[in-house]
Order: sequence, then structure tokens, then C-alpha cells
Amino acid sequence: MSARQRIDVVVPAHDEEDRIADCLDAVLVAAERLRAERPDVAVGVTVVLDGCTDDTARITREYPVEVLETPRVGVGRARSLGVARALQHAPQQDPGTRWLAHTDADSRVGPGWLVQQADALAAGVHVLVGAVVPDPDDLDPVVLARWTTAHPPGAALGHVHGANLGVLATAYVALGGFDPVPEHEDVRLVERARALGLRVDATTELPVVTSGRFDGRTPGGYAEHLRRSYGDAS
Repeated sequence: MSARQRIDVVVPAHDEEDRIADCLDAVLVAAERLRAERPDVAVGVTVVLDGCTDDTARITREYPVEVLETPRVGVGRARSLGVARALQHAPQQDPGTRWLAHTDADSRVGPGWLVQQADALAAGVHVLVGAVVPDPDDLDPVVLARWTTAHPPGAALGHVHGANLGVLATAYVALGGFDPVPEHEDVRLVERARALGLRVDATTELPVVTSGRFDGRTPGGYAEHLRRSYGDAS
């Protein structure tokens, strides 16, 4: 018999050997919290190795997660392939009780992150847009101060990040999934959801800590946003 509800975490990864272990450690801690607080919710984790040329694959395979290895296809296509693989598990599960939680390989979710996603599922949310914060250890103090000044409480609302995004499986299918684009696949999905009148909730609670590097894996992703918005420390 299938669980009454199920959450699948999908993580695309391209050459993240320095960060994938921290990412998966955090996801598995969140999964343990979910099992403890919501024992009726099943959870799975799928990592898409998107054309990795470093040690990311070896490190990932040391974890109890589903691994899908692909040639370099870009983050939009990688997320889609990860979802397709995740949905192959428990195919008898009612899709209206399935939730897709998305984060990135350079990011660390909080211990309560999957409980937050489960609460959104239970509340009838179609899409949950979460906040991200840059890892302060990655930023020069001057750059960090600029970011902090620009982000008073609530300032992250309105931004969409694939590193902290949840989608009801039926809504995901209705929206046509992620576009096979090299960036902004997350933004485009949420725009379609809002255009169709789906319930899109946004929260700044439990933000995901993501890399504060300026040299990212997508040309217009979060790293480029940090670089353009807050510059270097000079």
C-alpha cells in the first residue's frame, strides 16, 4: 500500500564536488525530521548528475539517493528529467497527494524544510516559492553588508529560486513541467502557475542557504544576480 502522501526532492548537479556532500547531508537531515513529524508522508531524493566532469558523481553515489546521470543538458532539462525519474517511484500513488520539492546542489536546506513542504501540500497549495540567502562564508564582509542592507525582513518575497521551490505533482503536469532552458526555468514555471490562477504561496520562513559565489553554473542564475547586484568588495 502506498503512503497517503509522498514528497520527492529533486536536485540537479553540475560539477559540485565541493558542495554536494553538504547539500545531501542537509536534505537527509530534513528527511529524517519529516519522517519523525509526519510519519504518514513518504520521501524520496533524486539527484541528476548533469554532465559532471569532476568528483560529484562518486560523492553522490555514497548517499542513499536515486542517481540519474545525463550528458550536459542544462538545469531546466535536468530538473525535468529528475522529476520524471522521481515519479516512476510509487506509480500507484494518487498524483494529487504527491509533491515535488526542488533545491540545488550548491545549497543547504534547513532541518524543517521538508515539513514546510508537507504543510504546503496538506494546505492545498499548488506552488510554494521559498526564499534563499547567500552563504555568508562565501562573501567578503563588505559584499555581505550590502546584501544584508538590501534584504530587510520580507524583501525576498517576489523572487523565485529553484533552490527553494515546491510544486504539487498534478500542477506540475498541468503546467507542462520545466522548460528545457539553461536558466530561469523556475521563474517561467511560476509565471505560468500565476497566469492560470493556481494557488502560489510565497514564504521567507526557513530560507535555503545557497552558494555566495559570483561564478555560477548558469549564466543568469543566482551567482550572476549576486555579482551584478552587490559587486565585489572594492
